Amino acid sequence: MDQAARKPRTRIQIEKRELILEAALEIFAQHGFRGATIDQIADAAGMSKPNLLYYFKSKDDIHRTLIQRLLDTWLAPLREIDDIGDPVTELRSYIRRKLEMARDYPRESRLFANEILQGAPRVLPMLEGELKTLVDEKVEIIRGWMRAGKIARTDPYHLIFAIWATTQHYADFDVQVRAVLGPARDGEGRFEDAARFLEQLFVEGLRVKG
Repeated sequence: MDQAARKPRTRIQIEKRELILEAALEIFAQHGFRGATIDQIADAAGMSKPNLLYYFKSKDDIHRTLIQRLLDTWLAPLREIDDIGDPVTELRSYIRRKLEMARDYPRESRLFANEILQGAPRVLPMLEGELKTLVDEKVEIIRGWMRAGKIARTDPYHLIFAIWATTQHYADFDVQVRAVLGPARDGEGRFEDAARFLEQLFVEGLRVKG
């Protein structure tokens, strides 16, 4: 690595990169990776294409940076599941955190969904590496709760998948959710309604019978 590459970024450089990433997030969320172009991102960022390419080498470089940030954010609630905690409390907290992310990061969620629908060509190593390692770790925690009789026995992988699917639905299909709920219920309260329902669904399903 040369000396220039080692230099810390200046405040202006950091601000410009953030401006580009914000613009790119909007473009990728709307058009997907294949449909997005460097020219579109540059226009959305209010800068020339050569100026943008000074900060990022390519569209792929921008996309990879966004996906890595998304994974860091997306995996944070899963990392917080604690084996010494009460299972019901831990899972309720996880469901709520995931719904908060669906509410607060809808563009990021659609960016990730678009990548997965295309076969994850740019993130498969992350999925097979960092994500799988973390999920395997949390699966062992859930299995420990099951062995201790704290929750009902089930497939912990599919439990995690089901929480992902039901919570991320409120980001990826937000337009559909609001359209079906109608004007009387399409406000921010829909996330609290969803949280209460999903908590009941999963907690009751995991309750030890008898």
